[in-house]
Order: sequence, then C-alpha cells, then structure tokens
Amino acid sequence: MNLKRLHVFLSRVTVILLGHKLGVMNIKPLPPLNSLVAFEAAARHLSFTQAAHELSVTQGAVSRQVRLLENYLGKALFERSTRAVELSPTGSQYYQTVAQALADISQATRDIWRWQGEGRVTVATTHAMAALWLLPRVNEFQQRYEDIDLRILATDQVQDWQQLDCDIALFYCRQPPANLQVTPLFPEQVFPVCSPLFLSQCDWQTAEDLLRTKLLHLESVNSDWVDWAEWLAHMGLDNVQARHHTSMNNYPMLLQAAASGQGIALAWSALVDDYLQNGALVRPLDLVMDTPAHFCMLEPPQRYEVPESVQIFRDWLQQQLPASPSEHPTYA
Repeated sequence: MNLKRLHVFLSRVTVILLGHKLGVMNIKPLPPLNSLVAFEAAARHLSFTQAAHELSVTQGAVSRQVRLLENYLGKALFERSTRAVELSPTGSQYYQTVAQALADISQATRDIWRWQGEGRVTVATTHAMAALWLLPRVNEFQQRYEDIDLRILATDQVQDWQQLDCDIALFYCRQPPANLQVTPLFPEQVFPVCSPLFLSQCDWQTAEDLLRTKLLHLESVNSDWVDWAEWLAHMGLDNVQARHHTSMNNYPMLLQAAASGQGIALAWSALVDDYLQNGALVRPLDLVMDTPAHFCMLEPPQRYEVPESVQIFRDWLQQQLPASPSEHPTYA
C-alpha cells in the first residue's frame, strides 16, 4: 500500500468517525489511527528503523506512536531488547487484525482511484524486464491507444507482493505468490552470451571451458533468478568456481558489459532477443537450461470490475508473447 496516501486517507477517516454527534456512526473504542499505521509497519518489519524509513518519519516518531498505542491498550505490543524487537503474544494477535483492516482500507481506496482514473494503467516489474522487454514495445502500445497513460514502476526488491501498488505486475517467479491472480506468460531458457569479439579470442567446446574465462555475475536480491553456480550444476559441474569473475547488481548493465567484451554472461532468452538479433551478443555454446520458472503476469484478486484500460493493456500484453521458445534466436 502507499502509506503516505493511506496516512492522508486515515486522517479523513478520523474526521468521519468522530462525526458521530452528527449521527454518522459511533465506533468505540477506536485507538489513534496514525499509531495503527506506525504499529503495522514496525510489526511487519520487526524494526522501528525500517518502519521509519518506509513512513518517511524518524525512528523516534514511530517509537512514540507505538508507545501511544500501547498506553491506549494497556498492553505491551513488542518485547524489546538492545538489538531487536519481537512481537509480544498480544502484539502478534493484534497485528493480524490491524494489518488486514489497513489492507482492506488500502484496497478500497485503490479501487476508488482506479474508478476515477480509467485512462491510466500502472505496471510494476523488474528493471531488467522493464528495460529489455517492456519498454521496447511500449511505443507501439501508446501509438495504438493514445488515450491510455502507462505508468511503469521498476523495482527489484519486493518484500510483500500484496503491497505492490499497481494494476498489473510482471515478474519472474518459480513459485507464484499466493492470493494473487497469476497468468504465466512464457517459460525461460538460460544460456551463456558474449560479444562476437570476445568469442573470437576464446576456444570453448564444453561448459567446463567457461571456467577458464571471465564470468559476469548478477548480484540479485531475487533468489528465483538462475546464477552461474546453478547453471553450471545443471550442466553437471557442481561446486566449481571460475578463475575470474566480475559482479554487478543490475542486469541491463551486465548485458552491456558482455556486449562490450568484458566477459560472458547468463542470458534469459526473452530479455536478450534484440541483442542477439542485432549481433551485439552471440551464443558461444549450444547449452541451454530450461528453467522451472515463468515470467508471470500478477494481478490483485478481482473483487470489482476491471477498468477497461487495464483490460486493453492486458490483452495487448498477451499479444506480444512468443508463440514458442523456438522463436528465440539460436546460438552462433
């Protein structure tokens, strides 16, 4: 959820709830609503510091709000030590209710915003898929549907799928997240790539030969992505290390490094088609790992009618998919 917007929304809700003298409603007991937001964030992270960062306030402000809530309830919600905080039994039980209530408010608010903004579609995805797969196709969509504004949110760190503030999410998943509508887009094949010049300077016949050259590693927070260790193990080479390697935490940058002749990288077929077609990258070996995962389209459970703009983008997206893996360029 967007907690800054939720802050504003809860402030408005407070006014409504306190309007019981006007005959609107009478809900008691109701704790300070801002303290619920601070408590939910602190309980979810088990960290006042991370909660403060998420809410864009100080750690002291979060601590004060939690203390205010604890004083109101007359119960400790956290068990505090010098290095960590843990939920108390009361706090654990209370968190389940508070988190669900705030999620319901956030979803209802999001549904209203969607209804008000029929001409906008928000898509969340990784930096790699945004730069290498989605953006090259966006121009065609915008030319065809001029009245629909497309908003792309790129992130490589998703702690809670339910908190993604978007209409559609595109992510690579081995185990699709629960409580979301999941549509597999395409399976993936992973294989080595390098520049034509780098290939001309090396003589590779087997996967083991790659260990003598420089491997480009992706430092990814997403454990679903295949790394060199897993790929080599799939090729029958367990517990081996390359003689030289370079690590990066950005996949588009990693491919640029490979294209400039700095080493050999692992490529996902759907993300490197353009590089292979224009000759910037080549496949030096006919070795492919078919991954157990898929690129998936993730959507929130549909409790209300899907806006027309979202359905248009959804249909267009599925038209962009390759009919089969054989459509991807072959090795050099």
